[in-house]
Amino acid sequence: MANRVLIADDAAFMREMLRDILTDGGYEVVGEAADGNEAVSAFAKHLPDLLTLDIVMPRKSGLEALREIVAAHPGACVVMCSALGQEALVMEALEAGARDFIVKPFKPDHVLEVAQKALAKSDD
Repeated sequence: MANRVLIADDAAFMREMLRDILTDGGYEVVGEAADGNEAVSAFAKHLPDLLTLDIVMPRKSGLEALREIVAAHPGACVVMCSALGQEALVMEALEAGARDFIVKPFKPDHVLEVAQKALAKSDD
């Protein structure tokens, strides 16, 4: 059975790019979110195996959404997506419970490798 993924990014083209990479890699994309509030509610609705979560989003940041999701679902498998130059935010996200991160622009092989490693940590 394919791992179920939720994609959260405020940029539609980034969500589409991740959806294509993950679908081609054998994952099932069960939902998408365009801001942190949508990410929190979509996570509760779908309970995905993996959430890709953009760090900087409107209404509620990815960091705030991460904290809410991890508080409600301690085993949540979350991979943060960041732009170059957001190292401090990435470190804060990892300390808050993110499993790993991927940097934009996305490289398909790297996205799939990080997703696989993050999910493997969930199985431990």
